[in-house]
Amino acid sequence: MSEVSESINELLQSLNIEASHRTPSLELLEKGESRYVRDFKVNQASTLSSEHLNGKEIGLIGLAVAVNEKNKPLTEFYASFAEKNGATAEELAEAAACASLLASNNVFYRFRHFTQKEKYTQIPARIRMQIMMKPVTGKEFFELMSLVISAINGCEMCVNSHEDSLIKLGTSEERIFDAIRMGSLITATGKLIF
Repeated sequence: MSEVSESINELLQSLNIEASHRTPSLELLEKGESRYVRDFKVNQASTLSSEHLNGKEIGLIGLAVAVNEKNKPLTEFYASFAEKNGATAEELAEAAACASLLASNNVFYRFRHFTQKEKYTQIPARIRMQIMMKPVTGKEFFELMSLVISAINGCEMCVNSHEDSLIKLGTSEERIFDAIRMGSLITATGKLIF
């Protein structure tokens, strides 16, 4: 077995996925003996620890990203990781709900931002967002998950709004940066493992 194949197997096993699992993307990396596999494995492993996020927060952010990306194996992995680190069923549900709510918000507010028409800012959004008012994960953490999903979905207006809220809540820029870094790496993992 090649070093690349071994690395892929180890990565899959670390995510509680059968070592034999292959997606067309993984097959391309394996057949081409891609040097990227080593970086890919290290990057994915780095999503599981942080100086600025605890294990439960890592799992919940990972879960929100996986749900946002519609990635079943990663959804299962990060839900389990969050649970093992103390997340409740309500917190797991809120991470999934955050991904869903932000998907709608990111489309809506990105449209408003792109068009830059005053008329659209005057028309009520009519998107129910009660979960944002009193989140079970706490206001600061819900804002952090919202920021990560907004960054992934490419909504500049939402990114600026959530980042501003987090700063006003006293969140460090290092914590914000680490959450975004994690979201980017989990998204990258989802491009190859699904």
